[in-house]
Amino acid sequence: MTSGSVDKLFDGNVAWRARIDETDPDFFPRLAQQQAPHYFWIGCSDSRVPANMVAGLDPGEVFVHRNVANVVHSSDLSLLSALEYAVEVLKVSHVIVCGHYGCGGVEAATRDDHSHGLANHWLEPIRRLVKDNHDALGRLAEAEERRDRLAELNVLQGVRRVAQTPIIRRTWALGGQVQIHGLMYGLKDGRLRDLGCTISGEQGAS
Repeated sequence: MTSGSVDKLFDGNVAWRARIDETDPDFFPRLAQQQAPHYFWIGCSDSRVPANMVAGLDPGEVFVHRNVANVVHSSDLSLLSALEYAVEVLKVSHVIVCGHYGCGGVEAATRDDHSHGLANHWLEPIRRLVKDNHDALGRLAEAEERRDRLAELNVLQGVRRVAQTPIIRRTWALGGQVQIHGLMYGLKDGRLRDLGCTISGEQGAS
């Protein structure tokens, strides 16, 4: 069996179920009864940043949407559908936009190489951030430091864009207590960092 074989997934599933059954026999029957997460997580598709593991949460505790470089596009129907379901049906209390340092999508957006097909279109908002923050980014000496700051700026923009969606504005108008947070994850140390940009109402979103 090769390391990339689908059989590895089934073997891993058997081992995982056995561990859960041993430590919490009622876990699967309990989980099957309802989905009641408190968090909606908008994260990067990077395989090294799984929301549950990063935040130390069990299945059922976080509703997840992931895309390349955790970009929030105002026309992304997949993200908007998931956001609407999260706040209006699942009644989540927190929407989290989480980026990560060392993001390959952010790095691709800083290069002049246009060989990435549709990904180039997807990353256009990050390219605009590069232009809009040219002077501030230029004051950072190291390329890695500039990319990591750009990843933070992408999260900050994502938080604002989520707050400006009609979905969130309608939720707030109806008295919903949804907060939107911007977090960064460090691949090198496994640490989550709060960017201090939480928005909790229409006034903060303006």
